[in-house]
Amino acid sequence: MQRLEHWAFRSLEIIMVLLLAAMTLMVLGNVVLRYAFDSGLVVSEELSRFLFVWLTFIGAVVVARENMHLGVETLVAWLGRRGRVTCLVLSDLITVLCCAVFFWGTWQQAEINATFYAPVTGISMLWVYGIGFFSSVGIGLIAGARLLRTATGRLTEAEIAAFAGELTGEAAKLKEQMP
Repeated sequence: MQRLEHWAFRSLEIIMVLLLAAMTLMVLGNVVLRYAFDSGLVVSEELSRFLFVWLTFIGAVVVARENMHLGVETLVAWLGRRGRVTCLVLSDLITVLCCAVFFWGTWQQAEINATFYAPVTGISMLWVYGIGFFSSVGIGLIAGARLLRTATGRLTEAEIAAFAGELTGEAAKLKEQMP
């Protein structure tokens, strides 16, 4: 199962690289066309914005897996193990709740977004904003899995230390193992 998870997230990282490369090529191509030929591709401006949205939301899922989102580690670092686990559980519960709200909001907007089309490319805006489904489910599953590991007593000391921002001992090894 860990191997499947590893390859799934490696695939997401490759997709992110491809999205960034496509954005770079489109923007660079537009700059060259405007500077050298006094013209440009309007399609590239719109597509690069859409790819940026996808890149950001896919990146949020990848970063959630690596526990690298912003956090108040100063407070958590002062706490003992029980306080850290309590903060981790509260954080994950709030995250799951926010993901549920985000998914519901994306669901509510889906019908509206499906009927609107991008002005230049004609792409349904559901293709742009539908990434909310992916990111809310992805981040929610990651937080939910950590909650399950906590409830069953399988949460490692390295995960607790990483949550507190410590990069020594097992947490440093965990950090090195992450792709």
